[in-house]
Amino acid sequence: MSPDAVLGEGVEIGPFAVVEAGAVIGARTRILAHAHVCAGTRMGDDNVVHPGAVVGDDPQDLAYDGSPTFLEVGHRNVIREGCSLHRGTASGSRTVVGDDCYFMANAHVSHNSRVGDGVILANGAVLGGHVQVGERAFLSAYVMIHQHTRVGRLAMMQGGAAVSMDVPPFCVGVYGTNRVGGVNVVGLRRAGFDRARILAIRSAYRKLFLGRPNLSVARQRVLEEAAAEGGPTADVQEMLDFISAARKGVCAARGAPGEGGRD
Repeated sequence: MSPDAVLGEGVEIGPFAVVEAGAVIGARTRILAHAHVCAGTRMGDDNVVHPGAVVGDDPQDLAYDGSPTFLEVGHRNVIREGCSLHRGTASGSRTVVGDDCYFMANAHVSHNSRVGDGVILANGAVLGGHVQVGERAFLSAYVMIHQHTRVGRLAMMQGGAAVSMDVPPFCVGVYGTNRVGGVNVVGLRRAGFDRARILAIRSAYRKLFLGRPNLSVARQRVLEEAAAEGGPTADVQEMLDFISAARKGVCAARGAPGEGGRD
């Protein structure tokens, strides 16, 4: 461990672990045997970094010129064996991980990505550069998220799914490429959503993704129909705003023609 690393109260450093100069480790965080925490990493409190994980290494980006960049990790995260979380690419830029995330063995978070609170990346899940993952999303084993793609809050990705288009909040990304297969009902129930909230989300999903002629047209239809009832619920509005902000297109429903819908 470098004498120039900054350690909070009660930090544990295991045998053969490496903590480089300039790394900042929050209170009660445990860096287990053979883990490696690189310069430019700033970790909050009560994290656990398991053996063989590499936290805050240089970005895997040919544009990286060696400038100082950062990885910011919040509190109470678990980073299991063989995971890799990389710093930003452009000078002064950063990769950001929230609180209470769980990264299973061999998961990867690439440069300049932003991972919300409570996210789970299962074994071998991979985020490309500049990916955004919303709070409490669940990415199953070997999911692949292409660079600059977004995964919405409380979305769930089926094992082996691959997307280069956005996955809206509350939806399930299914096996294959750029497909959604319904609403993450189980995840919503676990998150405390009541029946009325879930029914509103499912209704909006059907109008947006099943038999739609065009996503923009379907989105406008949802807004117009909701206006007669005082406007969309907050959850439905979140879906609509997410779709409106898409820059790479939005995944289509399973069985739909083409590789996804564009606004």
